[in-house]
Amino acid sequence: MKRNPELTVRPLAGLPMFATGMSIAQAICASLAAEGDRFRDGDILVVAQKIVSKVEGRARDLANFSASEEALELAGATGREPEMMQAILEESSRILRRTPAAVIAAHRTGHVLANAGIDASNVEGGESGRVLLWPLDPDASARALRAEVQNLCEVRVGVVIADSIGRAWRIGTLGTAIGCAGLTVLEDRRGRAQDLYGRTLQATVIGVADSIAAMAALAMGEGAEGTPAALVRGCEGWVTEEDGPGAVSGLRPIEQDMFR
Repeated sequence: MKRNPELTVRPLAGLPMFATGMSIAQAICASLAAEGDRFRDGDILVVAQKIVSKVEGRARDLANFSASEEALELAGATGREPEMMQAILEESSRILRRTPAAVIAAHRTGHVLANAGIDASNVEGGESGRVLLWPLDPDASARALRAEVQNLCEVRVGVVIADSIGRAWRIGTLGTAIGCAGLTVLEDRRGRAQDLYGRTLQATVIGVADSIAAMAALAMGEGAEGTPAALVRGCEGWVTEEDGPGAVSGLRPIEQDMFR
């Protein structure tokens, strides 16, 4: 694939505090217009998971979770609130590890991460036990957002929904694609490209969607920056006509997982 020599990431400022039922696409189009810009063919819109969850009404009060026996046992083993443990259980297909610092869970979508993605940061009422769950289907959310942007702006774009996820063997979180539409998730270069010495690549599969999510996360920030979206330009070679298989296509099949 021919690489674009110039790749840019721009956080989108001036966005509102999103709430249930609001249109992310309309807000972002308005933000671009206020800056004298608009979406172009091949642009990639990266949005933080939190604003998608907010507009989809995924905020919950922990007090409304009734702890099961499994949640009580998990709370006893970790020293954490039973209601939070119940919320994690309800959002997970399997608990993989448990410590006082974090419960590592296989989310029901297949992603593996701490606390099943449940978080109170940047959530109004978080100090009182209000938390935000992931979208029910992040890939479907990405497809819907892409359709609305393309309808409003009559352009072909890619959409990534990103969240910060920790990685095995590494310290720190990394922006990761949990939902994706209109973008190549994996570029498989095995048998298709050569190295500098003419040897055919045998193992190289590039995580395109995750790389774009990580790059955008640096621009958006994790704290009080208030910029939960970014515009990526220069990656149009990976933007596709079809929505594609979504971020779940980048998850390693369980039979290839050497750590579970």
